[in-house]
Amino acid sequence: MEYRVEELATAAGLRVDTVRFYQGKGLIPPPRRQGRTAVYGALHLERLRRIRALLKEGFSLAQIQRLLDREREVSADRDRLLAALVDESVGSGTHTRAELAAEAQVPEALIQAAQQAGLVEPVRVDGEERFSGADLQMARAAFAILEAGFPIDVLLRLAVEHARNVQDVADQAIDLFDEYVRKAGEAAEDSASITGAFQTLLPAVTRLVALHFQRTLVNRALERLRGKGEGDALEAALAATESARLEVSWR
Repeated sequence: MEYRVEELATAAGLRVDTVRFYQGKGLIPPPRRQGRTAVYGALHLERLRRIRALLKEGFSLAQIQRLLDREREVSADRDRLLAALVDESVGSGTHTRAELAAEAQVPEALIQAAQQAGLVEPVRVDGEERFSGADLQMARAAFAILEAGFPIDVLLRLAVEHARNVQDVADQAIDLFDEYVRKAGEAAEDSASITGAFQTLLPAVTRLVALHFQRTLVNRALERLRGKGEGDALEAALAATESARLEVSWR
């Protein structure tokens, strides 16, 4: 079946400008041309419906682009790995900005500031910005830190610097998973093994990173206290770190 852009948008439940936006982003292939008329087909409609479904699950457009790009090279493991991503990475539904602020008990202006700083990336579902469950958890954590007295502008600057470094490391970690798990040995032909590896590694990596950051933060703080000769503070910090237990939950 063939569609003009207006017909395609109607069939997909989207606006024409949204279809053109996705096309400009490379999320759908360019249409075939009949003279000056753009003609779309069933593949375009299927792709748009898939994008819309993934947005509703809480994926960002960047994540969707990565998934769609990988589908060109992934066959048997595609659907199971995608299901694992939805279940482990998103899977908790989405919230409007007002809902996110209410759930996290933070000012909506704080969410907006984090969004402008690039720390949270809402998805657009039917033209509306929606935030994921991960955004909700981060908002709650940020509010707890702010309550300790950190200035919001200073905290945002530090968070932006951290986010840039994390993105680079995360891209490298994805490349490692691709090379040594998804495309390696028997696992490359066994979708269940790939999904199982992902489900095992994701919480393990999350805990590893969190524990390493905690250890580094504590050690650096103790070194600074020793250097300043603050004996009482050092003794209190040592007692606190010995009794503290980092809890890293997943899901």
